[in-house]
Amino acid sequence: MRSLTFAEPGFLLTDSGTGAMSAAQWGALMQGDESYAGSRSYKRFENVVRDLAGFKHIIPTHQGRAAERILFHSALQIGDVVLNNIHFDTTRANIEHEGAAARDLVIPEGRQPSLIHPFKGNMDLKALERVLDEEGRRVSMVMMTVTNNSGGGQPVSLENLRGVRELAHRYGKPFFLDACRFAENSWFIRQREPGQHRRAPKEIAQEMFRLADGALMSAKKDGLANIGGFLALNDDALAQKCRNLLILTEGFPTYGGLAGYDLEAIATGLKEVLDEGSSDRRTTPVYIAAAATLPHIERGEFPGIALTNALYLEGGVRACEIGSVMFPGTASMELVRLAVLRGSSRSSSLAPSPHLRGERASEVASCESRYCPRRWPEAWRCRCHRGRRGRCRRRWPMSSCSRRGCGICRGFRHRR
Repeated sequence: MRSLTFAEPGFLLTDSGTGAMSAAQWGALMQGDESYAGSRSYKRFENVVRDLAGFKHIIPTHQGRAAERILFHSALQIGDVVLNNIHFDTTRANIEHEGAAARDLVIPEGRQPSLIHPFKGNMDLKALERVLDEEGRRVSMVMMTVTNNSGGGQPVSLENLRGVRELAHRYGKPFFLDACRFAENSWFIRQREPGQHRRAPKEIAQEMFRLADGALMSAKKDGLANIGGFLALNDDALAQKCRNLLILTEGFPTYGGLAGYDLEAIATGLKEVLDEGSSDRRTTPVYIAAAATLPHIERGEFPGIALTNALYLEGGVRACEIGSVMFPGTASMELVRLAVLRGSSRSSSLAPSPHLRGERASEVASCESRYCPRRWPEAWRCRCHRGRRGRCRRRWPMSSCSRRGCGICRGFRHRR
């Protein structure tokens, strides 16, 4: 393993809302209109999103997972299926919270980190058609995550997006984009897809959005803002249901849980992220194949967590595991993501160091999990701290009990 050290340890856990905003965004903050209804800041935000995405209804939310919850609560029923290349963790959780199933249909190359392919985020069109043909009644919608964050930040081609749209519409299913990193995907299309290298990134992004029936987005990624997101739709009836829920849980439809200055910052960021002269505003996370880096650690011993622990212990670097812990039971890869901050980091902040070189990778310890849900079944409640009515005062598992009382779960432990 080629090791890395960083100028600002601890800053690589995520780039979601943690980057530096531009001078133009800070200037836009000063122009925020905090009117409860009819805000000028909302109008500017709406115009920018509509110019980019072309959707009829633009609904602001405080971040992407709020847009997910509102959309899925309004559109899904128990037993429904949502198809995607690979669902992001909060997307999957919000779908399953509604009693529906989140199913991943990424191409086989997208599950093998060692293979080279220009668009490993593409959806398997044959698998999509087979599922729509066999289980079409259960499928509520088809989604695409661009770029495919949970699959190593891999891009999706325009050709594949067109194919997914054609199949979804053939079977009467709406097609949605999870567009958190739409700009990054647009740049990959320009660089890698034949016939696209002369097109402007904004033109490519506009075509991506116009292939879909709706989109949701966290503006903390390619919106270059510290908070915010939106849900964009063309369906009038669905948009009305979503707005009703928005008022209940987020706020009025012209601010959606955001301040006016947040809307101004997002509007400015959505323009800047596609500006060809702002290369420092675009960064691509680094993904490490943890299973290949630490081949002596079995998947059941969490190589991703072991690697993130080692990076922190050896170099003070906080990274993010994307594997069996983030996606228990569904992870096809064991990855570790190093999220380079937008607008504040440069390539010079990544430099070789003596930490975790190849000869030391075998020294990294595996991990075991001691999982403690907040509410334990009655049979699991310990007997060493029963109250007068025979109920346990502390809810730790019996396996951690001792004569002296309940033990405390310490989460992940190193196993030597």
